[in-house]
Formats: sequence, C-alpha cells, structure tokens
Amino acid sequence: MKHRALSEGRLNKQADIQKLVELVARLRGVEGCPWDREQTRESLKPMLIEEAFEVLDALDSEDPSELREELGDLLFQVVFHAQIAGEKGEFDLADVIDRLHEKMVRRHPHVFGGADLRTSQDVLRSWEDIKAAEKGIESSSKPDSERSLLDGVPSRLPALHEAYQLTAKASRVGFDWSHLDQITHKLDEEVRELLEAHARQDGRQLADEVGDLLFVAVNVARFLGIDPETALRRCNRKFSRRFRYIESRLKQSGRALTDATLAEMDALWEEAKAELG
Repeated sequence: MKHRALSEGRLNKQADIQKLVELVARLRGVEGCPWDREQTRESLKPMLIEEAFEVLDALDSEDPSELREELGDLLFQVVFHAQIAGEKGEFDLADVIDRLHEKMVRRHPHVFGGADLRTSQDVLRSWEDIKAAEKGIESSSKPDSERSLLDGVPSRLPALHEAYQLTAKASRVGFDWSHLDQITHKLDEEVRELLEAHARQDGRQLADEVGDLLFVAVNVARFLGIDPETALRRCNRKFSRRFRYIESRLKQSGRALTDATLAEMDALWEEAKAELG
C-alpha cells in the first residue's frame, strides 16, 4: 500500500525526470557552469564508476535516505551522458527510455505476450535468444552457432564479477556442481596445489594457483546465492573496523602500532571481535 501511495502521489506532479533534463541542459548551456560545460564522455568515466560504487555502499548500509541520494547521483550521470549525446545530435534521454521500455517488453514475452516460460532458467535462456536476435546474430544456444554462451560477458568487468558472470552463465546449461561439498573439495585441492607451487618456488605457477583459488571461492559464493563482491566488501569493512580498534587502543596507551608485538595485536583483535563483531 505504501508503494502504491508513493506512486499515486506523483501523478499530478511535474515529471521529475524532465526537471533534471532541463537542469543539466542549463548547466551545459552558454550561461551555465564552466565545469559542467568542460566535461566529456571520457572525463565522466571515472565519475560514473565512482557513483555506481557509492550506490553499492548505500545498499550495504541499508539506509533508504542514503540510497535515495546515491541513486540520484547515478541518475545524474545517465542524464548528463544523454545531454552530451543530444548536443551531438545522436539521441536524447527520451530515446534512451523508449529503447529500454521496448527492450524490456520484448525480452519478457511471458509477461507481455503468449510465451510459456515457467522457470527462471527458461526466462534466462529466452533472454539470451532474444538478445542475440536483437543484435542480428545467431544465438549461442543453436547447435550450428559459432558464438559462445560467454560472449555476452563484458571483458572490462572487475575480475571478481567477471568470474561470477562466467560461471553463472555456464551453470544455466548444467555446467555446475551438484552439491556444495564438491566445490569445497575443489577448494581444498586448489590450496594443496598452491602449497606445492610455493614449495617449488615457481612464481608463474604460484600466480596461476592463486587465481584458481579465487575462482573457486567465487563459485562457492555463487552456488550459495551470495554476491561475492558484496561479501568481500563487508569483510573488508569488518577488517577495517577491527584494525582501527587495535590502533585506537594502542594510541590510548600512548603507543604506536610498531611498538606492539604480534601477540598484543592478536589479543586486541579478539577484543575487537567481541565488542564490534
């Protein structure tokens, strides 16, 4: 009911997205902001990445106010890029929205058409076939296709997320483990191979084994339905909280980190675990 009330409350209001479009156009105009006018697609790339990661931080915080703020900042980047495209005579935000709407309707034939797709796996297979048809290429699911199921995974993804996407796609056609203990057994195997490479002092092989170990760890997360990036980010924050606790406690006693022994820091780490989680 709350969601419905929020939606109905905006029916008589000026389209918020149009206000944002007009704002960005003004910022980029002759009498607008010098900084905004100087921005290019290239200069905006790092900002787009930064805003996307700040949305992830907001999601992890579970603070609706922060999430609203960061989604707005990310949306600003989308509108900004559409404005630049409009200035070049390529497309505008309305074109982006129309294309997205048409695509989502087309890729959900079980909702907007008569397709009979009963499971999530059915939907994902259909999605890949429709996506291929949109691009005028043959679907990788066809026996005579030269395309790979993995072709749709962007090569510029962060390695952790790329590993997740590669194995998620492979799992859709049954290339996956059946039970968690099979993956943990593989994890143990990779640890052994890592130790063997270390014992041989084989630097190249050692790097490969570290990669294999990380790849299998990602598979553990995927198999359990856990986003590995989110899980690792939470672990990073946990480490940061506990290490900062160690620093703080030592500073309270007038000591620096370099003055403490490992045993002392380990004891403070255990204190941090008990107090901070």
